[in-house]
Formats: sequence, structure tokens, C-alpha cells
Amino acid sequence: MNLPRTIRPVVGLLIAFLVALVVPAAAGAAVPENVRVVTYDASQAAEFRDAVDAGAQVWNENVQNVRLEPASGGAADVVVLADDGWPRAEVIGLGEGRVWMGRQAVNEGHDTIRIAAHELGHILGLPDNRTGLCEDLMSGASAGPDCDNPKPNPDEIAEVERNFAGGVLIAPQVFREDVLATR
Repeated sequence: MNLPRTIRPVVGLLIAFLVALVVPAAAGAAVPENVRVVTYDASQAAEFRDAVDAGAQVWNENVQNVRLEPASGGAADVVVLADDGWPRAEVIGLGEGRVWMGRQAVNEGHDTIRIAAHELGHILGLPDNRTGLCEDLMSGASAGPDCDNPKPNPDEIAEVERNFAGGVLIAPQVFREDVLATR
């Protein structure tokens, strides 16, 4: 388009004005207004810190109503620890609790990112579902040590979305995989 020289500055200002209005709106459109941010502290997760970040990212890529973010100072909603036992989660309420990344499961060949995503799934309100199927994230250790799928299935995604859309109340509970492991 060839504009007269006197109109070019006006058109340039108009375009700059429109860009200033549209860019923030487009950036904000990617995140729903009612998204709940759940912070986590993986500073005590030792060698599992990267796996915890990756497990959180799996959830962030698959759900809209909640976002897991590393805590930046202050108290976190979720504290992640490392120990020598089996992985487990203590849920205090929806989006609140503690996760233990257990070395025993890793020593037996279980995938660290799958473990992290599974345990964070409990924090997001999902129960164990020991189907033995690798495509079911919440099947946990029942899928065997060869399963390295860290992604939730469509039903698991839908349940987390419902939990956070409706503000579901969850009773405090502890989820342990070691019960299965002793069989």
C-alpha cells in the first residue's frame, strides 16, 4: 500500500494504538480468568527436582482450570520431599499437601516424571485407579516399571477440570503405593 507522506504518521500511530490494545488482550486470552494457581516447593526434592518440574508441566499442558507453578518465596501450597521409601502424597485439601518422591520405586525401575505427575494428580484431587494400564496415569505402580507415560488420560483430565471448576472439597488423606508393591 502506498500512502501519501502526510498520512503515514497518522496510520503509524493508529496501528501502534491498536497493537497496544490487542496484544495484552491476546496474551490474557490464553489463560482463563478463573484459573487457580497451585504453588509447589521442590527445594527438598533432591535429585527429583527436575522430574517434579516436568510432572507439573505435564499437568499445565493438559488442564485449563489449574496451573502448577514453583513457589517464589513464602509458603507453597504443595511441598515436595525426597526419601528412601515409596512415593506417596498427603492431601490436605484440593491443591494442598505434601508429596514424597520415593527412591524405592525409582530403584525398582519406575519413571521419575510419571511418579511426579501421578503424585501431583492426587494433589489435584485424583484417587488411585489401579487398572494396570500404562495409559492411566493414576494406575501408578500397577502399570509396572516399564511404563513411562506421565500423561493423564482424558477422564483424568476431565476430573481435574471439574474439581477446580467446581471448587470440590477433598477430605485429608494419604495415598501410598507401597501397599501394592508388597503384593
